[in-house]
Amino acid sequence: MEWGAVSSEEKEVSTILESGSQRTLSPYVTGTSVLGLKYKDGVIMAADMGAQKLNTRCSYGSTLRYKSVEQIKPIGKHTLLGASGEISDFQEILRYLDELIIYDHMWDDGNSLGPKEVHNYLNRVMYNRRNKFNPLWNSLVVGGVKNGQKYLGMVGMIGTHYEDNHVATGFGNHLARPIMRAEWREDLTFEEAVKILEKCLLVLLYRDRSAINKFQISKITEEGVTISEPYALKTFWGFSAFQNPTKGAEGSW
Repeated sequence: MEWGAVSSEEKEVSTILESGSQRTLSPYVTGTSVLGLKYKDGVIMAADMGAQKLNTRCSYGSTLRYKSVEQIKPIGKHTLLGASGEISDFQEILRYLDELIIYDHMWDDGNSLGPKEVHNYLNRVMYNRRNKFNPLWNSLVVGGVKNGQKYLGMVGMIGTHYEDNHVATGFGNHLARPIMRAEWREDLTFEEAVKILEKCLLVLLYRDRSAINKFQISKITEEGVTISEPYALKTFWGFSAFQNPTKGAEGSW
């Protein structure tokens, strides 16, 4: 390329900036699965802290670029929010919620938004953006405790939503939910809930190439929110299926 010439990448960025478009046309920096379940005293969530950078050029593949991304945040007094998917869209959602909490606080009526209200609000936001063909590329887990009532729900990218005793996003829907269905019960202690989530996180670490061995666990009870420091799980990679993953697979490479 001649000195002073403009590359095709620079032209593309310049065109985007001139157009003024700020919407997420496709995910660029994404977080992995978020898990949540109810236990005896409240709601607990878990996620790893990796964020994958997806390159627009297919030949470059993808890179695990960021390794200290917090995917779980407290919202107001009674709610925890976890998000997988596009990190910048998650930041936009947090800005929406900051405005919502401030507006609610301004009424000074002694009431505050609970997890159910936040869940319903996010459901409307995601569905509204989907109808504008400008979705927020996230799957959200909303949990909390208010007036002694535990609440846990999930909102998808296009506004699909549900409540349950345990939820998951991403690969967790396929790999972690079966474990939680088999082992969850209503009277779980905090320690037992942590063991279930760590078992699920370990399975996801083994099976999801985007996951990293750096996790945070968060809980919310009537007393408030606690978010753990990042920590790693003990792993074992000596399984024969890991050493020869294509053994017995017909037609594999």
